[in-house]
Amino acid sequence: MTEQSPRRRIAVVAAVLQQPDGRFLLAQRPPGKAYAGYWEFPGGKVEDGETPAAALSRELHEELGIDVVAAYPWLIREFDYPHAAVRLHFFRVRAWHGELQGREAQAFAWQRLEAIDVAPLLPANGPILQALGIPETYGITGFMPGEYPRMLERIDSALQRGLRLIQVRGKNWPPELFARYTMDVVARAHASGARVLVNADGELARRSDADGVHLTVQQLRDSTQRPDFALVGASCHNAEELRKAEQLGVDFAVLGPVLPTPTHPDAVLLGWGGLQQLTMDTRIPVFALGGMQSGDRGQALISGAHGLAMVRGAWI
Repeated sequence: MTEQSPRRRIAVVAAVLQQPDGRFLLAQRPPGKAYAGYWEFPGGKVEDGETPAAALSRELHEELGIDVVAAYPWLIREFDYPHAAVRLHFFRVRAWHGELQGREAQAFAWQRLEAIDVAPLLPANGPILQALGIPETYGITGFMPGEYPRMLERIDSALQRGLRLIQVRGKNWPPELFARYTMDVVARAHASGARVLVNADGELARRSDADGVHLTVQQLRDSTQRPDFALVGASCHNAEELRKAEQLGVDFAVLGPVLPTPTHPDAVLLGWGGLQQLTMDTRIPVFALGGMQSGDRGQALISGAHGLAMVRGAWI
């Protein structure tokens, strides 16, 4: 019995067109194509000698009549359909010229995550919709015990400004005080519609009714299965740890340090180039960490990051 050779993967680009209010575009596959009638993120095959970014611009012009102004590399997904094995390069497209038009007579519709009203969706898009639900700013608490009252005020302010994802971290805190602090943060966050992960401590995450846990690098290395939480993040410093995070099935990773930080002046820095090199083949959202401020968001997106993880910048 002869072994079958592995299927050649076809490179495909997919565009997540996004409006400032969070809506994103789905298009319906036209008659005559595989999975006709299914809804997907628009895009198409990368031609020989073509970069994914160039393919994205060409496909959106051919299919929807628009010209891309700002597109950011995001995630890579591989999926095996009966008719083809594909490697999908997803881009977030934030700006374009022209009015949308279905040049292949396809329907399209702006959607919200909480109210998707088109069906059926292509199977490969499930993880992408989940990733879209992860906010692009991850606020990490780095306060000291003596800052307790002022800390809560700064968290309240950040929630009012729109922060919707928080990691509660309290190195060197007395355990009972840290538990009370965590419960205070969770209560405030949930009242504002934000989600909270507890650094390292799954038991406290459950006791405090947090949404999940954030794994340290050592916990990530030692884990053999994903913790049983709705939301799981992980800290990473290199490609090997990113691959482990993907294999474990965490929802996102935090990667750094990218830029210098006052608390780790001697750390080896990735820089923007190192961040881009590590994120160019990621299958899960990756936050840039280390010296990040709100003004770094554009460069982080260009470098392939999902968004910014900030210890200080989130609370300014």
